[in-house]
Parts: sequence; structure tokens; C-alpha cells
Amino acid sequence: MHNIIYLLLRRMRAPLIVVILAYAISILGLVLIPGVDDQGNPWRMDFFHAFYFISFTGSTIGFGEIPYPFTDAQRLWTTIAMYTTVLSWLYAIGSLFALIQDRAFRNLVDYSGFTRSVRGIKEPFYLVCGLGDAGRLVVRELAARGIRSVVIEQSESKLNGLQLEDLPVYIPGLCADASTAASLTAAGLKSPYCAGTIAVTNSDHINLTIAITSKLLSPKLRVICRAETHDAQANMASFGTDSIINPYDSFAERFAMMFQSSSMYLVYEWLTSIREAPLREFAAPPKGKWILCGFGRFGKAVQKSLSFEGIRTVIIESDFARTRAPEGSIEGRGTEAITLYEADIDNAVGIIAGTDDDANNLSIIITALDLNRDLFTVARQNRSRNDAIFNAANIDLVVEPGTITGRRIVNQITTPLLTDFLRLARQQNDEWANVLVSRVVGILTDRPPDSWILVVGHRQTPAIIEALNKGCPISLGMLCTDPRDLSECLPCVPLLLKRQYDDYLVPTNDTFLEPGDQLLFCGRKGAETHMRWSANDFNALNFICTGFDSPSGFLWRRLSRQGANE
Repeated sequence: MHNIIYLLLRRMRAPLIVVILAYAISILGLVLIPGVDDQGNPWRMDFFHAFYFISFTGSTIGFGEIPYPFTDAQRLWTTIAMYTTVLSWLYAIGSLFALIQDRAFRNLVDYSGFTRSVRGIKEPFYLVCGLGDAGRLVVRELAARGIRSVVIEQSESKLNGLQLEDLPVYIPGLCADASTAASLTAAGLKSPYCAGTIAVTNSDHINLTIAITSKLLSPKLRVICRAETHDAQANMASFGTDSIINPYDSFAERFAMMFQSSSMYLVYEWLTSIREAPLREFAAPPKGKWILCGFGRFGKAVQKSLSFEGIRTVIIESDFARTRAPEGSIEGRGTEAITLYEADIDNAVGIIAGTDDDANNLSIIITALDLNRDLFTVARQNRSRNDAIFNAANIDLVVEPGTITGRRIVNQITTPLLTDFLRLARQQNDEWANVLVSRVVGILTDRPPDSWILVVGHRQTPAIIEALNKGCPISLGMLCTDPRDLSECLPCVPLLLKRQYDDYLVPTNDTFLEPGDQLLFCGRKGAETHMRWSANDFNALNFICTGFDSPSGFLWRRLSRQGANE
């Protein structure tokens, strides 16, 4: 705020001096020029009356000649003072408008307003650096869950677009370089309410710099970074970055899972989907020969994962020197029919368009389908603004690196137990996955299931703790009972029970709860609300345990006791 005042005074110095001089000279002239009172005696105006007269004259209000009619000399001087003060005001007001429209001044005002907004946040928030596809998804999903964010983005248009979105919470945004310590500090890096830093810019170097700065200035702060190269991942890990997400490796791992176990892939897809996103039809990719167009970072990750599954890939690459494509690769972009024929597209079962150009990827898919209508198609979409054309292309599987990154970050923040569950689930066999899928299908609608965590403790589940302290055992089945109808179960599935050093996958309903237990659930929208009602309200929990709805209010308790005594 001091900088704004300093800049305002510095830029308005000359106009203010002009206004002050105009008033001072006009007032002095009225004091020195003699007048005549109502009896014809010589009279001189004092400084107070002169200042009062020039004030309403300069503001063009015009109350008249005071306290006596002026002489011709006074009227001549008043005419000069009138034009002088009005012109000085016009000069000052014009300079003020020019200052307000000045970009540097506006940036300073915005910066001061941003820092005040950040200081005013008195609840946990995340510092999001970068407002690309991943950053926007993270901000939206966290806001939908009532979690605050502060954004740093170099593109002013992206920040303006964020402010126009109808988010349930206000998101302060700063247009600045997120890699500088000053920007991170202004955005609340050292605030006691800052829960973590999320670096999702489109540059690995900037993300690395953000990670280093965050860890040096706030060593205990949680840092989540996006990295597109393994070298950047190693550098980030060496500085203690808590979580590093490579969208290409993440997709390659899940794509390979589709060949291993379609049921396990469905579990991953459902539990990590965006809230309220419609469920998509699932089709398992066929095994056989695949054509991979583009051998950059994305292509390398996919080819490596497919090779572990025994899937043969034919690579098409236009720049052998840069990507170091393996021997046997075909030179070309994949948009030409002759190149696809050279890759033996007639005998291929699928094609992956994985270049960094959306137009080329669409062209590859369309050209390939013209040559072989039975292909399973996979396309990389680099920009979310191209959703409409990718949807119109009827591609079997669309890969959005930004969405993959954003989904993983949101899951790590909102449901950290989900990472442990997915890690343990991958160690199970297909039969186990099929049983889990059948249970989840039983509670699904047309939307993916919500997932939530419940910790048995005084803060989140006071009713359960009170019951346990009274010696009343509470089972998982009781917690999953609908408090509105004891004959119904809530539409949810317990996925993981974490108890001290032990993890229990898909615990049964007869499992008894203990203080400190951490439970991961997935279920239909609304199930979490009713479950937390039972866990927080002792009367609701008692109704589930005993079937007796005890009165909760003071009046009802008295009436119940009186009725019992009678």
C-alpha cells in the first residue's frame, strides 16, 4: 500500500504543485487587493474569507461576492483566478485519470489487492503455480470440495478466464513469474495456512525452480510437481519433492493395465475420475501389432510399457536424430497413407497417435481408419480447448496429459489413502478385481463413484468414540447402515482400512472399529453425508445400534421420562 501512495504522489507531484500555486496566488491577490465595505470604507479580505471564496469559485459552485460587493479590481482578479483554478483542476484530474489507466500503476494496485486477499485467508490453501489444463482442473476440483487455492500464472488472459468462472470460493490470482521467490512469498508460501505448493507449469525447469524455492523457504511444506522428463524427476526428487507426477508414465502404466486386467483398469478409472464426469463406455484393447506414431517422451513411455506386456509396436517417427528411434522404425509423420501402409496397417489391431500436435494426431487417426476400419484408436490431446473435435472423431481412447496430472494431484490431496489402496490392489489377481468391480457396479449410476476418507477420532467421529468409550462395539456394517432406514445399507463400498501398521483391503461388515482407524470408501453421491451424520450424532448411531430412536431435545427427554414414570 505504501508503494501505491508513493507512486501516486510521485506521478501527481506536478499537477498538485500547479493546483497549490493557483490557489495560493489567487488567495494572495484577493488579500492584497483592497475593497470597499457597505459604508464606503476601505476594506481588505482576510485569508480565511479569501480561501473560502476561491474554494467555491474554483469548484465552479459560485455563491456570489462575499462579504461585500467587489470592486472592479477584485472582480478582474477573480476572473483571472477563476480560469486559473479551473484549468489547474482539469490538469490534475486528467493526470489522475492517466495514472489510473497506466499499466504499471494498475499492476501495482492488483498486486496490493492480491497480497491483502492472501493475508486474509485464514484456512488451509494450496499455492497453484501454472494455470494450464492441469492447473485449472486442480483449482476447480479443490474449489468444489471447499478447499481454497492461490494461483500464480504469467498469462493475464488465463487469470481473467479463471475470475469469470463461477467457483464456490474466491481464488486470488497473481500475474507473475512463479519461479521467483518474491512471487511465491507474495502468494503466501510462508503463510501458516499454506498447505502445499503445486507446480504444474508447462516447463520442467520452472517446476524444478519452484520446488527448490519452496523447500528452501518452507522445508516442511508439501510440494507436488509435474515433470515430463526423467532427468527433471531425478532433480526434483533430490531436493525432497514430496510427489512428482509424470503424465506420460502415468498413462503408459494404465494403458498397459488394460491388457493385464480390464477389471483392475476399471477400478483405477472409476476411483480417479473427475467428480460429476459422465461414465464412458469401456472397450478392452486387442492384443496384436500396434502402430505408434511419435517417439517423443510420450511415445517412449508407451512403447516401454507395451513391451513389458509382450505387445509388438511399429514406430513411425519424423525426426530420428532428435528422438533416437530404435532400429526398424519408419520415417514419417503417420498422416500419410504410404507411411501407414509401410507400417503394415492392414494387419495392425490398433494405432496410437502420440505427437505433440493435436491436428497431426487427428489426421493420423482419420487416415488410419480410412485404411483399416477395425483399428482400436488412441490419440493424445495436448490442449483441452480441442475437446469438441476430439469428441467428434469417435476415438476409442483420448489421452489428455493435463487431465491425468490434475486428477492425480486432486486425489493425492483429497483422498491420500487412495494411493495406498491402488498400490495394494495392483498386487491382487483378476478374480479379486472382478468381485470388487461387481460390488462397485451395484452402487453406480451414470456418474463415477465419490471417494472419501473417515478417520475414527474425536474430531471426525465423536459419536463412534463416545460409543467405544461406553463399551459399545461399533462394526463397519453399522457405519454403512442408512440412518433413515435400518433395513437399507448406504450405497457405498469400504475399500481400505488402515490401522497403525496394517492395511486391510475391502474390509468386511463384521470388522469392528478402533480409535485411530482410517477408512477409505467409495459410493454414490450423498452416501458420505449420511455416513458422517451417523458418525457425528450419537442419537443417530444409537438408533442404528439398538433400533430405538431416543429423544434428543430437552423437552422430549422430560416428556419421555414422565411417560415412563406413569
